[in-house]
Amino acid sequence: MTEHLIVTDEDATRVITMRRPEKKNALTQDMYRAMSDAIDTAQNNPNIRCLIITGGSGVFTAGNDLDDFLKAGTDTSGAARASNATKFLYSLAHNVKPIIAAVDGIAIGIGTTLLFHCDYVLASTTATFSTPFIQLGLVPEGASSLLAPRTMGHQRAFGMLVMGHKVSAEQAREAGFVNAVVAPGHTEEEARKAAREICTLPAEAVALSRKLLRPPPDEIVRRIDQESHLFGERMKSEEAVSAFTRFFQRKRG
Repeated sequence: MTEHLIVTDEDATRVITMRRPEKKNALTQDMYRAMSDAIDTAQNNPNIRCLIITGGSGVFTAGNDLDDFLKAGTDTSGAARASNATKFLYSLAHNVKPIIAAVDGIAIGIGTTLLFHCDYVLASTTATFSTPFIQLGLVPEGASSLLAPRTMGHQRAFGMLVMGHKVSAEQAREAGFVNAVVAPGHTEEEARKAAREICTLPAEAVALSRKLLRPPPDEIVRRIDQESHLFGERMKSEEAVSAFTRFFQRKRG
């Protein structure tokens, strides 16, 4: 476990809370590993019927911690990325429990793409969704190139994933990857209500129905692997190196 992730079991629901407010919940390798463990250990636990992923009030996550991300990327074997960030994505792909996301504030990069693995998404009116992969010379990740077009259609997915258009909470609801928009500070409360509703339903029927609604895990994993391979290649590209250099110059400036 890590100090930046809080995992609590409340009745039949496991609540996974990203808690790194000073960095807008930017995800480190340790946080990825802890999130993956929280999901994996719920799979064969009959007492856990539902999962909630939240960042608390005011922010969901700013995506990858780029300093930590680039540090892991200097490992030529790619072991750190494969064993942490990608393992988290595998955990999402193989998860069989309903996942609810409570998004209050910004959801950048994987903060947006992980939502396509969720079954019910609540967003505050101040929530925004953005995937600036191409601006950094990279490609989409998290199987978003497979799941986003299925959810929101090719054209909307292209606008968000390729052109990098920021999406508001209401636009996300219209696009189909947010279920409901609520007042700021109320996403977790509404997520718990949705979890209680799910937990009252017959567990086996829920599991079977969820499986029917989603693409097979193997198909999702294949796309994760395909994206990860291209992502790794792009990290070494001239476009990406230049984009990251400009990003850190602006950050320091």
